[in-house]
This record gives sequence, structure tokens and C-alpha cells, in this order.
Amino acid sequence: MKADAAQIQALYEQQGYMTAIPILSPEELQQARDAFAELERKHGEDYTAYSLHNIHKEFDWVMALAKHPKLLEVVTAALGPDVILLDSRFICKYPVCNKPAKTQQSNGIIQPNDTRNKEKDSMPFVAWHQDMKYWGFDGGPVLSVWLALDDSLEDNGALQVIPGTHHSGLLPHQQAKRAGNMLSVNQEIPEELVETEKAILCPLQAGQMSIHDGLLVHASDPNTSNRRRCGYVIRYVPTCTYPIQDPERPRTFPATVLVSGVDKYNHFSCKTSKL
Repeated sequence: MKADAAQIQALYEQQGYMTAIPILSPEELQQARDAFAELERKHGEDYTAYSLHNIHKEFDWVMALAKHPKLLEVVTAALGPDVILLDSRFICKYPVCNKPAKTQQSNGIIQPNDTRNKEKDSMPFVAWHQDMKYWGFDGGPVLSVWLALDDSLEDNGALQVIPGTHHSGLLPHQQAKRAGNMLSVNQEIPEELVETEKAILCPLQAGQMSIHDGLLVHASDPNTSNRRRCGYVIRYVPTCTYPIQDPERPRTFPATVLVSGVDKYNHFSCKTSKL
């Protein structure tokens, strides 16, 4: 694993992301999908789209995903042996194109194309951003995992990244102008600072994962398919990383877990539990 770990670390450092990494076996994937379906039935799609936050400490099957040996093998290769699970959330883009389209008015006149385009523009999407803008850390990086429970492809809004942008530091963010942004604080990087012509799509098959650095510029388009796009997003930090206090946006991390190695820094000592 040493040679593989060195290759992973070098590639991740160079481009800021890796994708299409196989993690779950078919049996593990089916078990996770079945368990998630129970949460959908219990809470409804409006809730499970974005509100299943930090349930890794509530459900053993979710914690098992966050501590999956194949997943942690990649994470520790990128971050080092001492790693804390910082935060996690399920994110689902549900299909909306299979809902009845409002293509006709009551008088039978077909709507103009710009009206239908406006409807598409309000569909849920994730604006171009950097994760580190929302987390506020120093002393080390933040690594984000997308573990796919569904195929994540272009038509249902797969992740897009701009390789190497994690070397550019933290960019300015502003309030998003377009409706439908799924980011909780509704921010985006100004379009003049985003080199979209360099963007790369990161399609995933269900059971695969991608990883990206907290400073990598990334986004995802609306789900225009008739299929759900659900993934488990997990944030990891090396134990040397520590949160920066911001009086304008207080941050707490109540669900941190030491998932690999030892924590000699104790930056999350009052909150972090052990395996």
C-alpha cells in the first residue's frame, strides 16, 4: 500500500481531486440503499434531500460507511494516518423533469421557450464554490468525500471540478443570483473568477466515490433526468487542523469522530469521540 499511498497523495496534491474510486461491494451498496429508503419513507423526500445531517452518530450503517476500510485507505493516503471525521450529510437531487410540465396556458397557447428555461433555472443546483469558505479552518486541509448511492452522471447533476484551483487560495464568494442554489448560505464565486472552460465532469457509478480538497472550486448542475442522484458527503480533516472562530458565523462541530490514528492535538477534544 505504501507505493499506492504515495501515488494517491501525489495525484491528490497535484489536481485537488480523485474520482471513480470503487468502495462498496454490490451487497454493501444494496444494504445502504435499502436503509436510506427507510429514511425516505419515514421523513419524505423534501427532508431527505438535504436535512439528514450528521446522522453517522445515530445509525450504525451510516457510521460504517464513514469508516469503510476502502474509503479510509484513500483518505489516510491523502491526509496522513491521523484523521477526524468532521461532518457528514446525505444530499439528494430528486428528479423534477418527470413532473407535469406547464407547457400550455389555460387558453391553449404554448408558453414561450424563455418561460420554460426560467423553470429549469430554478431547479436545485450547487453553485461554484469552495468548501473551505463555509468551514473556516487552518493548520491543515479539509477533504470532502462524495460516496455515490446512485449513479451520478451528467444528466442528473454530477460533480464538476476545476483541477488545480486548490492552489489558488480562498476566493471571494457572494450571494448567488440564480434561484435554486442548494448551498445552505446561498453563496457562489463570482462568475468572472471561475474558469468554466477548464471544468471536468466527475461521473460516478453507484458504490464509487470521489474526493476533493476543501479549496478546490467545484459545482453541480440541476438533475434534468428522471432518476434520483443521492450521495453521502463526508468531511475529514487531519488532527492538526483546527477551526477558526468567526463571531459573524459561529461554528460548532458536535459530531466529530477520530476514525484513524491518534489525536495528539486535541483541537476537538471536548467534542471528538473515538472509534
